[in-house]
Amino acid sequence: MSNLNNLTSKILNDAEEKKKYILADAEAQKDKIISKKTNRAEADKEEIITKANIEAEVKKARIISNAKLSVRNDMLRAKQDVISKVFNEAIEKLQNLSNGDYKYYVISTLDSLELDGTEVIIINEKDKDIFSNEFLEALNKELESKGKKGSITLNMEGKFNGGFILDRNGIQINNTFEALINSLRGELEFEVNKVLFD
Repeated sequence: MSNLNNLTSKILNDAEEKKKYILADAEAQKDKIISKKTNRAEADKEEIITKANIEAEVKKARIISNAKLSVRNDMLRAKQDVISKVFNEAIEKLQNLSNGDYKYYVISTLDSLELDGTEVIIINEKDKDIFSNEFLEALNKELESKGKKGSITLNMEGKFNGGFILDRNGIQINNTFEALINSLRGELEFEVNKVLFD
C-alpha cells in the first residue's frame, strides 16, 4: 500500500508541479498580452496625438492663411477705393476747368481728330455758354480756311458731365471727361498705386 501511496503522492506532486507551471506560463502569457496591448495602446495614443497635432497645425495654418488673404483683400479693396477716389477727383477737376482751359482742351482735341467739317459736337446743356455761337463760327471759319466744309453743328442733349462727343455720320467719338479718365486709368493705375502706396 505504501507503493500506492507513493504513486498517488507522486501523481499529486506532479499534478501540483504541472499546475504551478501552467499557472506561471498563463501568468507570463497574461503579462505578455497586457504588455503588448499596453504598448499598442501607447503607440496608438502617440499616433492619435501626432495626427491631432498635425491636423491642429494644418487648421492653424489654414486659419492664418485665410486671415492673411482676407486682410490682403481688404487692403486691395481699400487701395482700389482710394485709387477710384483719385480718378473721380481728376474727373471733378476737369469738370471745373476754367472756360479758357476748357476751350483749349476742346480745340486741341478737335484739331487732332482731322475734322471734315460736317460733324456734330454733342455737349451737355451746362456747357452751352462755353460753346457759344461765336466759338462755333470761329471753328467753322478755321475749317473753311483749311479747305474743309465748315458746317459743324452743336447738339446740347449730352447726358454726361463734361467734355464732348463728336458724331461723324453716326459714328461717335467719345471725348467726355469720364471716357478720357477711364481710357487712361488702365495705363495710370499702376503709377498712381506706386505714388500713393510706396
